[in-house]
Amino acid sequence: MAARRVLKAVLVDLSGTLHIEDSAVPGSQEALKRLRNAPVAIRFVTNTTKESKRDLLERLKTLEFDIAEDEIFTSLTAARNLLEQKQVRPLLLVDNNALQDFRGIPTNDPNAVVVGLAPEHFNYQMMNKAFRLILDGAPLIAIHKARYYKRKDGLALGPGPFVTGLEYATDTKATVVGKPETTFFLEALSGTGCKPEETVMIGDDCRDDVGGAQNAGMLGILVKTGKYRAADEDKINPAPYLICESFPQAVDHILQHLL
Repeated sequence: MAARRVLKAVLVDLSGTLHIEDSAVPGSQEALKRLRNAPVAIRFVTNTTKESKRDLLERLKTLEFDIAEDEIFTSLTAARNLLEQKQVRPLLLVDNNALQDFRGIPTNDPNAVVVGLAPEHFNYQMMNKAFRLILDGAPLIAIHKARYYKRKDGLALGPGPFVTGLEYATDTKATVVGKPETTFFLEALSGTGCKPEETVMIGDDCRDDVGGAQNAGMLGILVKTGKYRAADEDKINPAPYLICESFPQAVDHILQHLL
């Protein structure tokens, strides 16, 4: 069934798929060049909240990836869009490097809580402040709920456990804006003129990348780099459309079988 689809767009995860911190996944730069020669729209979708889009772009350029700023759609962008829609003043539990993506959003006298990956803010005093705001009616907005992510020194806790702790303590449910939410994938496609059924997603997170994309009507390719662990593919249903060793092999499959 998949091979009969008309493929028009490819969504690519960044951290764990193209790079891990300041190291590129071997062969990824050349693979991206090959993919750019195909008649498909390419967008880069990321849940990273460790840095602003501008800093992320600089990191990718340093690694010699040919990527333009308007091709990147981040969960920080999705969170900012939601804050502007709701017209709220957030307590921002995000990394200080990501704050510039919220420039212009009022944060005085907060009446909402936004949680991203913010190790320096995940202390009792700050979590308690967030807890009290939510009890007083502030909405809890999770930029994403990843359980963990890959660093050079190994796996590390993501924001998900901290969001879940706040949900448990306040008996509320967070609004999640990043992957695996269907709205995130649809927003990433906006402007391409492509539909979910014409799209494939490549990523290292079985739930947030592949499961989320497939729930949105796309194909999902899981790569065994980054945070991937053996048997991850068994954690989602339906299973990934395809499992590849890394991004270059995923690109090879797309060029040989999906176009």
